[in-house]
Amino acid sequence: MRILVSAASRHGSTAEIATALGAALRDRGALVDVVEPHDVGDVTDYDAVVLGSAVYRGRWLRPAREFVDAHVAELRRRPVFLFSSGPIADQDWPVNNPYDVFNVRHRTGAREHRMFAGKLDPEALSVGERMHVRMSGGRAGDFRDWDAVGGWAGTIVEAVSDREAASDSEAVSGREVVSDDDTVSPTGASDDARTGEQGH
Repeated sequence: MRILVSAASRHGSTAEIATALGAALRDRGALVDVVEPHDVGDVTDYDAVVLGSAVYRGRWLRPAREFVDAHVAELRRRPVFLFSSGPIADQDWPVNNPYDVFNVRHRTGAREHRMFAGKLDPEALSVGERMHVRMSGGRAGDFRDWDAVGGWAGTIVEAVSDREAASDSEAVSGREVVSDDDTVSPTGASDDARTGEQGH
């Protein structure tokens, strides 16, 4: 099982979530590449893709959105999991709910979207970002839940494993077994017994 983890990050907090998720996936037996969105050339070699982004002013960052634009056809052919990360306000409510994730999920056929609390360091923000955070009520501090990130890795591996097992089962059940006397269909009926059924 080979999984790509890619996340758009502005100040490094979301990238650290991607790195931790990649490590947790490896601990569960997956082969994992953690690559920034603009460095991904192709996704066809991966059995699943995890795509994430920091959220600013209610939107995913441009590199994550452009990643979807560039790879949407291939993303729809494999399991996709999405996550967002951003500052939280009082009562641990996220400051920014990414309104464009619905569109991303629809376009990619993603199985799931997780919202993780992020890290807010005022000293790392620009003047404009500080003003926005102050107006939205964001709390300074590191609120990332590493146990939640690790737990999600288990969910992802289980889902991808189930898909691979189902694909293998379909391949076996659809394979015809040839004997010296006749050809046996997946249901156990010989071709002679199935005469007249072709074309239905």
